[in-house]
Amino acid sequence: MNNFEDLLDAFKNGNISRDEAIHRLSSVQEMELGHTIVDLDRRRRTGDAEVIYCAGKTPQQVRDIVSSLVEADERVLATRASEETARAVLGLFPEAQYNETARIVTVGKSAENSGRPIAVVAAGTSDLPVLEEAAATAEFFGHEVIRALDVGVAGLHRLLRRIDEIRRARAVVAVAGMEGALPSVVAGLVDVPVIAVPTSVGYGANFGGLTALLAMVNSCASGVSVVNIDNGFGGAYTAHLIAR
Repeated sequence: MNNFEDLLDAFKNGNISRDEAIHRLSSVQEMELGHTIVDLDRRRRTGDAEVIYCAGKTPQQVRDIVSSLVEADERVLATRASEETARAVLGLFPEAQYNETARIVTVGKSAENSGRPIAVVAAGTSDLPVLEEAAATAEFFGHEVIRALDVGVAGLHRLLRRIDEIRRARAVVAVAGMEGALPSVVAGLVDVPVIAVPTSVGYGANFGGLTALLAMVNSCASGVSVVNIDNGFGGAYTAHLIAR
């Protein structure tokens, strides 16, 4: 029983008492795994289950966490998963899916959301892994995704060729490295929020994405917010909350 609807239905049907319903509403459900405390109450509080960040975790630890979420009837999204970690999860859950470019493992069907799509645009092919992380995240949460790759400011006509399609979106995730100019340009062409994702792509003075990050933070365009370097998941999740 992982959400308000199930809890209210159980109380309405007489399956649980008023005191039990109040207790469950006020309590936090967790699972202690020794290496991790899995938050099984997050979907009730926020609308979405806990997402697993795999970097720094062993394949066995990730598999344990995935198992606990599946046991709680949750869909699973695991980001920054290596091939070894993906194999560990797929060995236990053959129905799981691994997006190698995005480094994302999912278990369970994607959610269903209606309404306008989310656009994920990227400046260059070198930004593809971050674009795919964002796109796969948005799709997991049930959104139609408009992908526009290689539309950076070095060839502005490529962006303009796709702009009518991008304008269909409820929010735009703009991914760019180098000088990080793409989000500012996009924000001047659309009437929805733009979430800027700087990437670590670029030559030495890019400083591993710091130049793009600072350029995006200093954007002169209205409606631009910025997440951390290479954080495609964070950009897409913000867009998901806007679109939801």
